[in-house]
Amino acid sequence: MSTLKRTFLLILSVWSISSYAQEKIRRDSIPQKKIAEKKEEDNRNVMLNAANNTGPRDVNIGLPSTVGGITIQENNLPVVYFFWPELPNRTWRQSVSLQKTGLLKIGESVITTGDLGFAVNSYTKLGTPKLEVVGNLSGSHYGWLKGDVNVSGPISNGWSYVAGIYQNYDPNSFDVQFSNYSDKTQIYRAGLTKRFKKDKGEISFLYKYANSISLTNYAVFKYKENGQVEELDNFRIGRDSYIINDGIMKFKDIRTGAFSFKNEGGNDAASSSHSFDVLGNYKLKNDWKFNFSTRLRFAKATTLTNIPLGILQAGSNDGFSYVNNGQAYTGNVNSMLGLSTPKTPTQTFLSRFELTKKVNNHNLRVGLTEYYYNVDQYTSSRSFYYQTVSANPEKLVRNTPGGTSNTDADGFYNYNVGGEYHDGYENKLSTYFSDNWSISDKFSLNYGINLRYQKLSGNYYQTPRTAGFVFDPTQTSPIDNNWFHLGGSVNAVYKITNRLGLLADFTYAENNGRLESYSGAVVPNMSKTKSPLGAFGIYYNHDKFSVVSQATYLTRNNYFSRLNLVNPGNASESQVATVNYDIQTLGWTTDIVANPFKGFNIHYLVTFQNPIYKNYNFTAFGNNYSYDNKNVLEISKVLMEIDPSYTYKDFKVWASFRYFSKQFANLTNALYFAARWETFGGINYKVNKHFDFGVTAVNFLNQTGAKGTINGAELITDASAYYNQILVGSYIRPFTVEASLNFRF
Repeated sequence: MSTLKRTFLLILSVWSISSYAQEKIRRDSIPQKKIAEKKEEDNRNVMLNAANNTGPRDVNIGLPSTVGGITIQENNLPVVYFFWPELPNRTWRQSVSLQKTGLLKIGESVITTGDLGFAVNSYTKLGTPKLEVVGNLSGSHYGWLKGDVNVSGPISNGWSYVAGIYQNYDPNSFDVQFSNYSDKTQIYRAGLTKRFKKDKGEISFLYKYANSISLTNYAVFKYKENGQVEELDNFRIGRDSYIINDGIMKFKDIRTGAFSFKNEGGNDAASSSHSFDVLGNYKLKNDWKFNFSTRLRFAKATTLTNIPLGILQAGSNDGFSYVNNGQAYTGNVNSMLGLSTPKTPTQTFLSRFELTKKVNNHNLRVGLTEYYYNVDQYTSSRSFYYQTVSANPEKLVRNTPGGTSNTDADGFYNYNVGGEYHDGYENKLSTYFSDNWSISDKFSLNYGINLRYQKLSGNYYQTPRTAGFVFDPTQTSPIDNNWFHLGGSVNAVYKITNRLGLLADFTYAENNGRLESYSGAVVPNMSKTKSPLGAFGIYYNHDKFSVVSQATYLTRNNYFSRLNLVNPGNASESQVATVNYDIQTLGWTTDIVANPFKGFNIHYLVTFQNPIYKNYNFTAFGNNYSYDNKNVLEISKVLMEIDPSYTYKDFKVWASFRYFSKQFANLTNALYFAARWETFGGINYKVNKHFDFGVTAVNFLNQTGAKGTINGAELITDASAYYNQILVGSYIRPFTVEASLNFRF
């Protein structure tokens, strides 16, 4: 997975391994004998995101966010088959058109999908026997506007309808010069539901159309000792745009060789999709229940973005000048990577069929899933350019006698270095079984297994992507892989007393790879990746509080990544390196939920973890690099979450404080970001049964700062050389006030 893909996934802020360790036990809502049966995590607001408001935050389990971030499902099926090239937030948003949204446990995800990781599962609102109108209007003091309405009601003879519209126009906290909004997303829904007599079941036919453009911004800052950053005089972190002021990039089509200009603020950057769902349930004989969900999906996935690389100091002899007027330029220059994936057609067919039955003290489930995904000639055309280090930067031309990094007259060079291509299909056929077994009043067991067959077929190129590269269609190589994967999970709960008990978990998953693994010029290592995860803990329930404390151990081998590296000796030279490595994580989490007095609730969570790289070796710029036992990028070793709230009559006051200890920002661990807090707070007021109103403040302590990785600094070993130097990276949202009005009739 490339650094570019990791950058996209920074729209999801980092969560912790801690969530896995939790079997949330609340005396006021979850009987102890039902602990092992719960398939969702409690006490977590997955939609509170300090990066932006376009999607849920990431729930990290000690692996870097390059695994694809959090999976999003709708009606028990993933909203996109794979997050690249179409990110889930291009077709899914939290909406009033969703009946329910929850966070699936890792064990449940492994049993039903065979993949290790958390998943947000949502369920579409269906047709209703009575007329219902629900809606939400939201905005912020930066000009964000969102309208979200859903209408449902009866037709006749058990038939009902549903329709929804979601419109999002968000400039975010920075103003780009070429567009009024950094996120423009429209989602339209329509559906019919048929309910059978005698409560035998129902069937629904649903349609969804989505169109989305979303920009990613960065920040430049002065890097200080001890992981601190300082704002520049001419650039405000989170408030200024670091996207080229005209939003236009030039590319050479990697398949045809034709040159074209792409506009980040227009249709060139839009992804669109059509989804058709058929889902429902039916009661069979002998108390068996049949649940089914199918989806046929057509999408045109687009990626158009720019990624900062290294920053250099340009003098009068370095040959830089402005593109727009030809005047000479001296000062800080940022080398940039532009990427274009132009409306790649994808077709997806997904289905899940399930039989359930309660037999004595067993809750049995048998299921079958079929995932088919076809991508029609995915390409990633790339170009490089230079821009000024400033708010709304300008493009630069470089022309030095005999220079190897000179640009053309439009300011671009090294077309298609590191470009990508693959074509073909994937198919996953899985069967799974689970049982929630209440062995006795003291002991309960939740276990399951997933057996999966995966097929990859298609073609790819092994040719190195040198400057000016264009594919020769006669030089493709075939892709033909077949794999069998085993996954499973066991969760046990033993009650020592009515208040005290023990928890134990073991989860295991396997995979080999995807079509995306063949995008580069290097033949990928498709050896089997194994991910065992074990945990053991204790819980205690009191009338006023509940405590869970649990230790977790996780390893994953043969992790695959493509790195966009910058030569530490020459910031204008870049290279793509392919690497396979392992990750090992040991964590300990304590989770407390307390209700000390009427109306007041507080949730506290603390995690200590130590994710490190294993067998991390590669070659770049003629040198060998090894990062064994280095800390995993972007993941803190200590995390805390404090969530107090107080309810009085129709008012609710709440807050959320999140602490992240220092995060390493480059592979050598020489550079890091200091510990930080992210804060949220709000007031909600229920006007009457039809209206409620809320105000939310994001980072209300006015925190600012950088996070994630430092672009272009992956190989830096001497941090002191970077003190007081200008670097570039991601950041948390600045202070933002948001308001929302909910209505229902």
